[in-house]
Amino acid sequence: MTYKDPENTLVLETTKGTVVIEMKPDLAPGHVDRIKELARAGDYDGVVFHRVIDGFMAQTGDVRFGKQGGPHFDPARAGMGGSSRPDLKAEFSNANHARGTCSMARAQNPNSANSQFFICFEDASFLDGQYTVWGEVIDGMDNVDQIKRGEPVRDPDSIVSMKVAADL
Repeated sequence: MTYKDPENTLVLETTKGTVVIEMKPDLAPGHVDRIKELARAGDYDGVVFHRVIDGFMAQTGDVRFGKQGGPHFDPARAGMGGSSRPDLKAEFSNANHARGTCSMARAQNPNSANSQFFICFEDASFLDGQYTVWGEVIDGMDNVDQIKRGEPVRDPDSIVSMKVAADL
């Protein structure tokens, strides 16, 4: 497959199929850099979708507690961790949290995003300006729709591999 901007395109192989995300460095350069850094290190490979709410979003990216086969994997704690890198400064924009939007998960502190992110199933414009939008699903949203729901998810789906398209 040919991508418009391979350096800013992610290819996720998930347990439900392929998902292609176009990253938006113009909106969130620091967050895009972090996602690419973690993807290139293989940190997202094996990470579960730990919080999936029907009609809202699918959350993943806990590379500490949510990485199957990782040294700290703990399904009961998935969603409580991040990466070994420092938290990121918020890069809020007026981008809409529409279906397919990829945005960073965070704690109450606006500057607490690290490695976790979510993909919106439907419009979630109530999040606009409060969470950092860094990408958009451009192919495979039908696969995202099939991710198993739950809070937490029992026997969750996962990211098998996550690569920057330029590296394929």
